[in-house]
Amino acid sequence: NAMKLSAQILLLSAASTAAFSPSTHQRPSASAKFTTIRPTINNPSSSSSSSSTPTRFNTKLSAASVAANSDASNNNDDSTTTTTTTTLTKQQKRLAQIRAEGGPLSFNTKYGALNPYAIYYGIVSISLGLVWFVALVLAQLFYKVTGERLDKRRRLPVFLSHCWGTALMALTGCFPKIENKEILKDFHKSGRKAMFVSNHNSWMDIPFLGYTIGWHNYKFVAKKELEKVPILGKAIKVAKNVLIDRTNRRSQLLTLKQGMRWLDDGVNLCTFPEGTRSRSNRLMPFKNGAFKMAHKAGKPVLPISICNANDVMPSYWMFPYRPAGGGVCKVVVHKPVESEGRTEEELADLVRERIVEGLPDGQRPLTSSS
Repeated sequence: NAMKLSAQILLLSAASTAAFSPSTHQRPSASAKFTTIRPTINNPSSSSSSSSTPTRFNTKLSAASVAANSDASNNNDDSTTTTTTTTLTKQQKRLAQIRAEGGPLSFNTKYGALNPYAIYYGIVSISLGLVWFVALVLAQLFYKVTGERLDKRRRLPVFLSHCWGTALMALTGCFPKIENKEILKDFHKSGRKAMFVSNHNSWMDIPFLGYTIGWHNYKFVAKKELEKVPILGKAIKVAKNVLIDRTNRRSQLLTLKQGMRWLDDGVNLCTFPEGTRSRSNRLMPFKNGAFKMAHKAGKPVLPISICNANDVMPSYWMFPYRPAGGGVCKVVVHKPVESEGRTEEELADLVRERIVEGLPDGQRPLTSSS
């Protein structure tokens, strides 16, 4: 009996070792069910007849349960690995794209990509911006002291902003080429005022548009969120640019009246009717606010096509990664479109057609309705 009991213990140990062997490389799930492992004790009456037969143990696992849990675990591991691989692939693709554009010294940050030129541009921009900010604060103080009785059209802050933009483009080589300058010269000589309308797919569009209009008084029609941008927000408020709060219907009506008032007072307006930057680089549908202002005020709309600004500063770069000069970027000026004798829809459609004509194929909408 002692020998039988020893044999049973050895067999039980062997069965347990086989069941939990590390060679499977898979930890059994807690939900896997094992059949009870217990020795079968022979009756004394049959002990003599079965003394030469080993004692049997029920050591079978629930194979289907183990297989199911093993597959589920493998699927979870595969899913995690796929997600990680996809994320890494996107990051690697973006880094490869950044280095293809900005050179081998380019790198990415959570605020946007940078390379040596972008860092230089940023230093120049911020340095000049500090001077610009101080000048704007002094201008604001001037209006408080004078009770806004002088410079009612807020020409001074626009002049200061234009100085900043011109100096920045001069020091960084970012002056775009302007086509059809004579159209602008003739229009300015006439003394008329207009709504300047352009496509928008890069931050560079803002200084490009200001440079194109030149040393004249103008106000941007922009979204209210830009007030939060450092320095630029100060310039927007001091110059009394027209800001649109898209969440407030009453504010939109007041904005419309403010824009019409500037046009009637002899101040140009300029805006990007797409409402935001195009991420695809192609022209997006227009919003009708800009055309409503011009149409109700009876003023012309002057279409402008800005070409290749996205090739200098895409949305994922913090600053431009290369100069815009030397013909890299250009601005195409089109003849003014009169609002009188046309509906708002006709005015918007004609202006859109003119802008599309001046854009390269890569910036044109894929369909006429897009």
